[in-house]
Amino acid sequence: MSLTSAATLATLDRTGPRRITDLAATEGVTQPAMTTLVRVIEESGLVERRGDASDKRVTLVCLTEAGASYVRTRRQAGVHAFERLIRELTGDEVEALVAALPALKHLAELESQDREGPKQ
Repeated sequence: MSLTSAATLATLDRTGPRRITDLAATEGVTQPAMTTLVRVIEESGLVERRGDASDKRVTLVCLTEAGASYVRTRRQAGVHAFERLIRELTGDEVEALVAALPALKHLAELESQDREGPKQ
């Protein structure tokens, strides 16, 4: 799976159903590229398209249960990889990481806000 596909699934997991145009802007790709990407991951059963109850002209891309499971599995694999690597660090290095966690969390929040764009 491409990084953009995985990032799109993670965005949908984090933010809920989105329009293709919103996903394209968030992931930094063109709308036609996102349309193609959504078609491919839809054929894989990881997302589905649904109508928007508040605007019948709009189609939203939603994670399926298989898509949500994929995101959870991928995140857990990342956690296990970091756990294994952290065990290789010295005590001082682990303490430095722990001290940096609040700043790293804030940085991740800022990056997420930047990717999602301004609130409407």
